[in-house]
Amino acid sequence: MFAPTALRKRCAQWLFATGLFLMLGACVEKPSTLERVKEDGVLRVITRNSPATYFQDRNGETGFEYELVKRFADDLGVKLEIETADNIDEMFDQLGKPSGPVLAAAGLVSSEKRNIQAKFSHPYLEVTPQVIYRNGRSRPTQAKGLIGKKIMVLKGSSHAEQLAALKKQFPTLEYEESDAVEVVDLLRMVDEGQIDLTLVDSNELAMNQVYFPNVRVAFDLGDSRDQRWAVAAGEDNSLLNEVNEFLDKAQKNGTLQRLKDRYYGHVDVLGYVGAYTFAQHLQQRLPKYEKHFKASAKVEQVDWRLLAAIGYQESMWQPEVTSKTGVRGLMMTQRTAQAMGVSNRLDAKQSITGGAKYFMLVKEQLDDSIKEPDRTWFALAGYNVGSGHLEDARTLAKREGLNPNKWLDVKKMLPRLSQKQWYSKTRYGYARGGEPVHFVANIRRYYDILTWVTQPQLEGQVAEGNLHVPGVNKDKPAEQSPPM
Repeated sequence: MFAPTALRKRCAQWLFATGLFLMLGACVEKPSTLERVKEDGVLRVITRNSPATYFQDRNGETGFEYELVKRFADDLGVKLEIETADNIDEMFDQLGKPSGPVLAAAGLVSSEKRNIQAKFSHPYLEVTPQVIYRNGRSRPTQAKGLIGKKIMVLKGSSHAEQLAALKKQFPTLEYEESDAVEVVDLLRMVDEGQIDLTLVDSNELAMNQVYFPNVRVAFDLGDSRDQRWAVAAGEDNSLLNEVNEFLDKAQKNGTLQRLKDRYYGHVDVLGYVGAYTFAQHLQQRLPKYEKHFKASAKVEQVDWRLLAAIGYQESMWQPEVTSKTGVRGLMMTQRTAQAMGVSNRLDAKQSITGGAKYFMLVKEQLDDSIKEPDRTWFALAGYNVGSGHLEDARTLAKREGLNPNKWLDVKKMLPRLSQKQWYSKTRYGYARGGEPVHFVANIRRYYDILTWVTQPQLEGQVAEGNLHVPGVNKDKPAEQSPPM
């Protein structure tokens, strides 16, 4: 009897110890997603390759979503690690996997289906889904007009969900979903007549409109919607709460507005005829002067494409033409040419060298409190209207309670310099204050296009890593009218 009793006692002790160990183990909580991010020192984000989200140029990574999520990573004090998905379904599949991305930042819109797959942040950008058609072809004006058309949209996109809902109402509606294309491909296919229609969000059309002068908006399909970031579904809200706090702060302190202005605030500058003309000049004129822009850029340590954009705004890359502002040669007025030691404005090399030197001089003279990217926009404005008038506009901005170091605020004040009630209170008096606003907007648009079309990858082809590069359509638009 003694042996079995002792055995039972030892078994009981072992079971008790094991149970205690398991209980203690259960009491140790797993680190939250936010804690893991901070412990690892890395924020892993999944997105799409597109001009409205994330892409790479010679200067590195860029794009609206990239810029915003990079600020979030900096706010957390961690490194940002970007991963791109081949399609939207893959993005949701990868979200929250072990050692995978913890955040999706790709211009996503929440829906009933997606709310099962993930949890969404507070909104940061309002967009409108739009039906796109080719100018010169019949334009549908309502959902019923989609029947019988060749339509393609991104696989797994919110636009595919919209069409699926419409198909219940119109059973004969047909459309194709593809994971082999991006938005720029869809717009190109409409522009070239390969498909009749596509659906894109208004911000993505705005970013790409200039590359495809034949595309038009047929109509808005439904109301505007909010874009949001997404985290994995589940009970862990630690990262989501931090994201929401960041986005709310970015909304209040103007960060979001500045990014919107940078990427979308100047997208309608060229229009349709201008887009076609610029596409021609990229091919016919720029190659003659590109080496001079690059040489001057190297000396002055500035992006050559910015100098080229200034040159186009001043002369459309025609050295023999005199602009309405007195520019003769590629980018010099007589007075500025003399100040920069340029003896012959019609000499392209001299003109570009002098223009680059003058631009950097204006930039260096700006107040140290003006930081990039605003510093570049201020320098462009000063290049156009003069540093004195620019300072007057900054003073007006300060009086109005605006930030004199932010282009978004100062550009509101510049047009006042042509109004007596305002310029009479300034040091330097009257100026055509609206001109520098348009000057900067035009150059930013030209610069955007040059940034895209001079990427290392072959223009118009899918580059290594599935980065889609939009080519500039060189075909003349079928009609020179604005969108209806």
